[in-house]
Amino acid sequence: MPVVRDLRVLLRFRDFRRLLSVRLLSQGADGVYETALATYVVFSPERQTSAAAVASAMAVLLLPYSLVGPFAGALLDRWRRRQVLLYGNLTRAAMATVTAVLMVAAVPDWLFYVSALCVTGVNRFVLSDLSAALPRVVDGERLVIANSLSPTAGSLAAFAGGGLAFSVRLVAEDSDAAVVLLGAALYLCAALVSLLMAPELLGPDQELIQPRLGVALRGTARDLAAGVRHLAAPPRREAAWALASMTLMRFCYGALTVMVLMLCRYGLTSHPQEGLRLLGLALGASGAGFFAAALVTPWEAGRLGPARWIVVCAAAAAVLEPALGLPFAVGPLLVAAFVLGLTTQGAKIATDTVVQSTVEDGFRGRIFSVYDVLYNVSFVGAAGVAALMLPPDGRSAALVITIGVIYGAVAAAMARFERW
Repeated sequence: MPVVRDLRVLLRFRDFRRLLSVRLLSQGADGVYETALATYVVFSPERQTSAAAVASAMAVLLLPYSLVGPFAGALLDRWRRRQVLLYGNLTRAAMATVTAVLMVAAVPDWLFYVSALCVTGVNRFVLSDLSAALPRVVDGERLVIANSLSPTAGSLAAFAGGGLAFSVRLVAEDSDAAVVLLGAALYLCAALVSLLMAPELLGPDQELIQPRLGVALRGTARDLAAGVRHLAAPPRREAAWALASMTLMRFCYGALTVMVLMLCRYGLTSHPQEGLRLLGLALGASGAGFFAAALVTPWEAGRLGPARWIVVCAAAAAVLEPALGLPFAVGPLLVAAFVLGLTTQGAKIATDTVVQSTVEDGFRGRIFSVYDVLYNVSFVGAAGVAALMLPPDGRSAALVITIGVIYGAVAAAMARFERW
């Protein structure tokens, strides 16, 4: 097969293999660290977890992506990319070790969150750097297949890291600090592997480095503002509506995620280990929904059109989410996790398609930066709203009904837009 042949050729590039190894180790460490952080906040027996604590953890995990991401490129154009991989991973290894120490020490929660925020804040620079460096280690003919392989392999590594962290946490109670130290060790390995590449190999070329940081940051802000104006123009109205719909659906998914966490911890189980197992099942069901969306959406969106497929996804969630959520029972909860994974990811794929097909190429990168901000900020905002509405055991009929109404409003608004 041509793809298999291209992959075999691609892996013959020595520096590509090294860069890919850095990605696998780095994103594997991300999966370990972020899972350890979440399980420590929610499932530690000695901690009385609240929805507010869950919301704080989500903010720590996601806000750096949103706030730092749009400006990462301007900063990365000033630094050697190999050095970013080296010092970024060394910094995360050191800060993850500090996080592990804070887990076993009697320190205020805010200090623990500051440490975790430093680790996740560096992550956006490392991931952006890995993507920017890719054209320096493969030829132009195989850049497309390299772009396909590397992020997919990194996502699988993160998933494997999360699974490893879950496994260690289930086998040995009170092992959160040890799991975080495992993540620190993987970050250190990623830094050491980056030393196999010459400092100048990954660029940027010296003459391309921007001379003034302030100019670069102001230019990035102006570019983002121009992207928003471009999106607001009538020819891109469908993309704007799709982005608004996806933002609201991501908000719903975030609120329900906090509710599921609290149900697994208190409402449906009596022991943290039982809750952790149930959460693993729920995440697996949601992941299966994401996978099903990848299989179903290309055909359905091609048959109905991306915007109408968003209507179908939102309408299905509006009907099934209250029906499956209001019993607050394990079986319906797992089915609901699958349905919400399918509908959320299906709508996201359709939204990506709408944006890619309607936004001009020169603005596409900026629009996706705005998209990234909306996607993550809405999730964190939902966690904050859920923290205000949820009781300690996570059983809130008011939240379930409110989310169902929002899904219904998204479906109705998109359907009305399609009739215009």
